[in-house]
Amino acid sequence: MSEPAEPLIVVGVDGSKHSKEALRWAVRQAKATGARVHAVMSWEWNTNPFGVAPDVARAELVTAEEAARLKLADTVAEAVGTSPGVPVFRRVEHGAPARVLVEASAEAELTVVGTRGYGGIKGALLGSVSQQVVQYATSTVVVVRADPDAAAG
Repeated sequence: MSEPAEPLIVVGVDGSKHSKEALRWAVRQAKATGARVHAVMSWEWNTNPFGVAPDVARAELVTAEEAARLKLADTVAEAVGTSPGVPVFRRVEHGAPARVLVEASAEAELTVVGTRGYGGIKGALLGSVSQQVVQYATSTVVVVRADPDAAAG
């Protein structure tokens, strides 16, 4: 019989302040519970035909996936440093953010997302990723709200 793996915490990261706070919360929780963290960022193809200038050499273009990998690495380093005290793995997945996080929640004990805190009509119109994850994830979900003092600054 194999040893049970340490618990997994999946956290959605998109580079925003609220996702960095969610990652910091997930790392603190992982330290308290002996878990490991998967920082998950999604990417999608740019379907805008005017998104790239025609004079840019093809070799100089960074693919959407490569850009996401770089952004995720920078965000993790900025939010929790290079030695956060628990294993933090970076995962870049293709697809819409909510779908990617819901799928990742299937292997996790806990899924953590940040939120800008939109509610009411604005939240309903925007189709919040955090709301979708709360509704469809198969693991327990923690929503980390942005610090109201930080949002004012």
